[in-house]
Amino acid sequence: MPVVNPTRAQFDAMLAMPAGEPVYMLNLLRFREQADYGERDNIEACSGRKAYARYGAGIAGILQEVGGHPVWQGDAQLSFIAPEGEVWDECLLVRYPDVKAFQAMLTNPDYQAQTFHRDAALLDARLVITHTALVDFPKDGR
Repeated sequence: MPVVNPTRAQFDAMLAMPAGEPVYMLNLLRFREQADYGERDNIEACSGRKAYARYGAGIAGILQEVGGHPVWQGDAQLSFIAPEGEVWDECLLVRYPDVKAFQAMLTNPDYQAQTFHRDAALLDARLVITHTALVDFPKDGR
């Protein structure tokens, strides 16, 4: 079943996670062929991928403000171990200082004002929150 946004229970579970350690958000994204902006007729028509790029551009400054940054992004080539028919267009890994930083971004009114691009773009999505990584990037960029 396609899912684009968390349930209240999922959001509450995220809020209950311990703060103070970095989290990495693994995003699996399936785009609409044509973005669905619904009643918003003042938006130029585009693909779902392009609408997601608009969302990314719109939230980039907010992501940076909370200390988050993209770590890796790639086009999905093959769902090798997955249920039959489960395919993704893109995978994205984003690092946040902790789950509270992610929460701060989600509740920021400027962020919320950009989510219509995300909703228009996505046909299906998954977001997996992880606490550890094999490689952690130094804060000074070296």
